[in-house]
Amino acid sequence: MILSDSSFKINVTSEIGNLRALLIHSPDDGLGRVVPSKAQDWLFEDIVHLESMRKNEYDYYVKLLLYFLDPDKIKGKLQKIDANNRAFFKPDNEAFHASTKVIEIQTLLADILEQPDIRIKLVSAVCAIESCNYRLQQKLTDTDPVKLAKIFISGSLSDNEMIFAPIPNLIFSRDIGIAINNYMLLNKPAKKARARETLLLRYIFFNHPLFAAYQDNILEIPETVQHFLRPGEDNDEKTTLEGGDVMMVSPDHLIIGCSERTSASGANEAIKLLFENKVVKKITVVKIPHKRDYMHIDTVFTQVKHNVWVLLRSLSVTESPEEEREPISWFADKKSKNKTDIIQFRQGKKPKTFDCIEDLLTNISEHDLQSKAKTKFIYSGNNTFPFDAREQWTDSCNLLAIKEGVVLGYDRNDKTIEAFKQNGFDVIKVKDLLKKFEAGELDPQTIKDTLILMPSAELSRARGGFHCMSMPLLRDKVV
Repeated sequence: MILSDSSFKINVTSEIGNLRALLIHSPDDGLGRVVPSKAQDWLFEDIVHLESMRKNEYDYYVKLLLYFLDPDKIKGKLQKIDANNRAFFKPDNEAFHASTKVIEIQTLLADILEQPDIRIKLVSAVCAIESCNYRLQQKLTDTDPVKLAKIFISGSLSDNEMIFAPIPNLIFSRDIGIAINNYMLLNKPAKKARARETLLLRYIFFNHPLFAAYQDNILEIPETVQHFLRPGEDNDEKTTLEGGDVMMVSPDHLIIGCSERTSASGANEAIKLLFENKVVKKITVVKIPHKRDYMHIDTVFTQVKHNVWVLLRSLSVTESPEEEREPISWFADKKSKNKTDIIQFRQGKKPKTFDCIEDLLTNISEHDLQSKAKTKFIYSGNNTFPFDAREQWTDSCNLLAIKEGVVLGYDRNDKTIEAFKQNGFDVIKVKDLLKKFEAGELDPQTIKDTLILMPSAELSRARGGFHCMSMPLLRDKVV
């Protein structure tokens, strides 16, 4: 089955325009094979219970996305979908939804593997990086494309045999590619555990008919010149960039974070590439501490409305003047340990700096997005210690806007939920919302200023929220 849509477009000009199409990957069997001794190597904080993650958590995400983006696939069918033992959610099943708006990576992979020349090339590439023997390579080349796509992702040849490691982070689809206006930037993840997913996505974007009209607009981050001759193993020397550190905040303005996962070299190469291709006019680099606590800038802040942002305040504001600081602050050396630097590069102009993240986000709201209302900040944990740090760790700041003011977040972040309510937002659990959609009591197109609470017991173990679990390909322009 070749997934195609003649009306398909790539165009993302903001973080909050009505979401029309995105790329996701549902939790696969590989997640259920992560063992404790390898969990951190594979970038998970803990092992997860796969069936709970699927049935009790991620499936609700897919249902919700379909109600907003592709309602014909789900409206009036909810009871039947819930009774069919998950066939609706399985890309290798005939009953799979096969939406061209809520697009499953595994389906696209199976599509391109139908082409014999692509299958031979991709099998060879995967086997090279996974050190497979020749006979296994031949066996994979002769495997059915639908089954082969599943093998490439899960690492499992059968229920009882794994031939290489799973790629459990593929559920965090944003990190490996980002739409910037009508361009696709293919990223360079920092960790070896993500090498195979980067390879698979590269083949998909360059070979799937869905993206045929955009071949000249697909950009790849290059390595620095003669990088293999350069000494040192320092993170900043490596060229790495992940999508959680890239935010398209207006048609002319992109933010890139320098973090644990995105290096200064990666940001530098991305800036040069985007300016050379005239994709945007200004790029702001936000350097945050290289700590697992933060990982990407979208774990520190995301956008909710033109004038509303959710963020971790302890990392967002300028330090108090020295005369107001307590004596202990002199011994903690907080300034050098947790400093945040912000610099904005503009084509043909001198760079501009900002004192803190709040100043930058206010500038974006008021100048880039022309918001007339005062800029508001909703703080992780309602800006109360220790809840601010605890809830940031479980992705209180990592929200996905389906449309302006309608965002998805985890139900476990109680204090952050209180902060949303205090700022005039409705709060509803996804189970209750889906029932209202199905009964016609609420319309996805008219709902506004709402935080939708998603179940999170298993998903949060992987340290990623719904901003991470989405690669938007098309959004309406904001007005």
